[in-house]
Amino acid sequence: MTDASRRTSADDDALLERLRALAWDAESAGVTGGWLPGQPFPPITRIEVEQVERQLGYELPPLLRRIYTEIGDGGFGPEGGLASLTPRRIPERHRPDWPCATSRRTRHPEWGPPASWLFLTGGGCSMQWHVSLIAIDNPVVLWDADGWEPTWGEDPHDGLCYAAPSLRQWLWTWAEGGDVWDEALKII
Repeated sequence: MTDASRRTSADDDALLERLRALAWDAESAGVTGGWLPGQPFPPITRIEVEQVERQLGYELPPLLRRIYTEIGDGGFGPEGGLASLTPRRIPERHRPDWPCATSRRTRHPEWGPPASWLFLTGGGCSMQWHVSLIAIDNPVVLWDADGWEPTWGEDPHDGLCYAAPSLRQWLWTWAEGGDVWDEALKII
């Protein structure tokens, strides 16, 4: 296993190949931790990504754009699978509506991280992983909906903690068989 923190954009093609192998053929890739049985949703088009970006008011990081347009619109990845960018229904699964990164924001805009943080996937209980759409290197945060107390003068931002200094590092950690929680728990 290599050090995910040393990966750069020059390694993105290798990362996408690894993610593609994990998403579409997890058994032969040799890593199953966090992978949801079945296949990811089909990739979406660049036009669909641009529509999502207009709706969000922010551009997606180039790496995330490539994941959604070249591998799939969520359904694979750390913590049970990345949220989709478009609403999805899966009646045969235990959860008929797959988490959608854009609908989470429109349902409860006052909850959680600011609009410049995109929901990536759930983290269990009241935890959620988000990526910054505006900060350099697109850091990943872990947000705990129960991690702040309004009666103490706190706001939802008090439930945030940095989990990885970049989306790239967070994804490489998972792609190489690591646990994305390891870095987050060091920081908490």
